[in-house]
Amino acid sequence: MKVNNRTDRETRRRVARMEARRALAAHQGRRRKMDNVYALTAGALVLALAIALQVFWFSSNPTAEDLELLQREAEAAPATSAPSAIPDPSLAAGQVFDGTLELNGEEVEVELDGNAAPQAVAVFKSLSDSGFFNGKDCHRLVTAETMGVLQCGSADGTGASDPGYQWGPVENTPADGVYPAGSIAVARGATGDSHGTQFFIAYKDSVITQETGGYTIMGKVTSGLEVLETIAASGVAGETQDGTPLAPVTIDSFTLK
Repeated sequence: MKVNNRTDRETRRRVARMEARRALAAHQGRRRKMDNVYALTAGALVLALAIALQVFWFSSNPTAEDLELLQREAEAAPATSAPSAIPDPSLAAGQVFDGTLELNGEEVEVELDGNAAPQAVAVFKSLSDSGFFNGKDCHRLVTAETMGVLQCGSADGTGASDPGYQWGPVENTPADGVYPAGSIAVARGATGDSHGTQFFIAYKDSVITQETGGYTIMGKVTSGLEVLETIAASGVAGETQDGTPLAPVTIDSFTLK
């Protein structure tokens, strides 16, 4: 019986040692699998970091073509506010500027006369050069029997003036209050020093009265008046004769040379 007991104990020890070895082997296998997973993950992270650094490096060192594209995009972006300084009238005195006003993709050829209105022309040459008008909406259309004009140039498209950008005086106003078709004039408030960035174009002969002295005619449409006539034919929102154009009107660009 003692021999049998000793044999049983040895058998149990061998079985225990075998179970321990199997458990250790299983644990080591699981550990190797985890190590492989960690290694793969770490490798993927290193690769991703390398790609990110490469993208950053090349994106932070643009080519000449990239710089040219960025410059073109910056020049095409509309200016949100007018230049801070009012230009001196001497910048336009004695000069006539030809240009193009593009409305909804349609071109209107214009001429601004610095001989007749040097202060106004200096201001609008400065505004057009800065890209101020690009993307601005024309907020007002008048289709009355004796008055037909399209008004544009408000900074926010609502017709509100910019109190930080006002100037004068009134120049080149018609004594009889008649603005011939194609006239380009400067909109203003009640005083002669309340001009801003807004202007209007008469698409037909118009009689416009202003108790404090009229509106400065700074130029005229030389070609494309039919573009404004088409806009006027679309009518005014709310079936009125003075208000927002029924068909939205946007200035794509305004260039003067």
